[in-house]
Amino acid sequence: MQNHHLKEHLYKILVIGDLGVGKTSIIKRYVHQNFSANYRATIGVDFALKVLSLEHETVRLQLWDIAGQERFGNMTRVYYREAVGAFIVFDVTRPSTFEAVKKWKEDLDAKLNLSNGKRVTAVLLANKCDEGRDVLTNNGIRMEQFCQENGFVGCFETSAKENINIDEAAQCLVKHIIANEKDLLQSEVSDTISPQQETGRGGTCSMCFTS
Repeated sequence: MQNHHLKEHLYKILVIGDLGVGKTSIIKRYVHQNFSANYRATIGVDFALKVLSLEHETVRLQLWDIAGQERFGNMTRVYYREAVGAFIVFDVTRPSTFEAVKKWKEDLDAKLNLSNGKRVTAVLLANKCDEGRDVLTNNGIRMEQFCQENGFVGCFETSAKENINIDEAAQCLVKHIIANEKDLLQSEVSDTISPQQETGRGGTCSMCFTS
């Protein structure tokens, strides 16, 4: 009997962002393929596990659903420990939640680095796109530029309700985490390559920057 050695990875992924932006809904949609309009506010932190098969490898994503008010607490340092990736979520219908994105990202980068000193892989989720795109359209935000300036590897307009771009965003995150891991293993100090510009995208942001 051949013994096929399957490689297993366990990645701790943070899901952060302001209260009510849909973090729990995104996780429930991704892990359990369902949606409810009335989840209660998460207290502290909640967990979910998603298992993926990629080629000959099993990837287990341990998703940490961190309560929106935790950015102001001291516990985030504990919650962030050993994470290798993060989704930062905002609600496209509420401008204040977009303004908070930078603060969440700064908090994350201040408290957590990979062993080679690089920033943790982060993907931006513009959630509730089924309800409108007020933040994006009214403010003419160039999401590609915002992501590059703030160190996101990609950004996606998502809807947990309509199941839009949740899987794609997760694929983008996992792809970059695996690439980062290979870099760490080879411990090469490679020059950072700036994300490829996509032209003519006019503010839409379903994209994964490939380095």
